[in-house]
Amino acid sequence: MEKLTSYIRLSRAELSKVIFPIKEQIRNAFISVFVVVTVISLFLALIDVIMSFTLSALV
Repeated sequence: MEKLTSYIRLSRAELSKVIFPIKEQIRNAFISVFVVVTVISLFLALIDVIMSFTLSALV
């Protein structure tokens, strides 16, 4: 039982040290991730179209 109370006490102490992001930081991170994923997706789609066209031309 002593270990459990010690664990809970230490967990609360560590949780009080956590700095949670503010709404603006979350929004900026979301926009950054969305832009990067969109750019990579468009790049891969372009490569796919080019390779499909090249393979169709060869066959």
